[in-house]
Amino acid sequence: MTDQADTKPRRRRATSGDPAHALLADALRGLTPRAGSFIVTIYGDVVEPRGGRLWIGNIIETCASVGISETLVRTAVSRLVAAGQLAGDREGRRSYYRLTDEAKRQFLAAARVLFEPPDEDGWRFVWLPDPAEESLAALERAGFARLAPGWLVGPTRERAGAIADAQGVVFEAAAGADASALRAFARQTWDLAPHAAAYAEFVTRFAPVAAALASGLRVAPAQALLLRLLLVHQFRHEALRDPRLPADALPEDWPGRDARLLFARLYADLSPGADRHVAEAFVSADGPLPESTPTTARRLDGLARTAGRARR
Repeated sequence: MTDQADTKPRRRRATSGDPAHALLADALRGLTPRAGSFIVTIYGDVVEPRGGRLWIGNIIETCASVGISETLVRTAVSRLVAAGQLAGDREGRRSYYRLTDEAKRQFLAAARVLFEPPDEDGWRFVWLPDPAEESLAALERAGFARLAPGWLVGPTRERAGAIADAQGVVFEAAAGADASALRAFARQTWDLAPHAAAYAEFVTRFAPVAAALASGLRVAPAQALLLRLLLVHQFRHEALRDPRLPADALPEDWPGRDARLLFARLYADLSPGADRHVAEAFVSADGPLPESTPTTARRLDGLARTAGRARR
């Protein structure tokens, strides 16, 4: 039986004639967010920069806005607890869930990818004396590609954890070839087509939202938060899978550039309303979540630097 203290009363939905409602419907069209993944998005975007703890009623209501039932939410939360990502606390009749220390480390690493300007670093070659499949797979998830038995190549960036775990020998390198040869090397070494398609689909889905806001459409704070969560949810899935190669190695028409710029600008445009709704409606055991924190300010600053770099 549902604990009513943990269930947020549903707000009256906007009518279908509301332009902002139509914008949300278009952004959601064809999407079926999985409960666990969307809850991770909520924690990464809203909760982690504000202390990492949230009432489950807020999770239930927010997930309901994208068609995820309360039953699925509770099942997903239980699985996240079992996986060591969340820990539950109960105060009175209300349940609160906080990020574990390990989850916080993972979320901080993901936030650097999403909110900081992309690096322009060089390359690393890694040699594994005992190339266990588990180590190879971990390095591939970190953006490396296999060249030969025991040998992998990848961009520098922050890959130290996967390399250290694999106990490999690292060679730092700089590309000495011209741009066309470097792009040919990347094209033959990484399968970039799925990433390009995902970024192009992201732009197709969210460019109308940016255009509508630029034309003066006003969205309610709750709508702004939901749009921002969908934006983060979709961009996060691709950005964390992308090997994130140096810019010189990517095709000249690489859609990831437009996707990152769109993400940076639209996130900033939605944030005033979204953060206001967080302060008005989201609570931890200590009271309402703050509208802004030093972490949210740093995120917006990083996105502003991303947009500024793109204009140069």
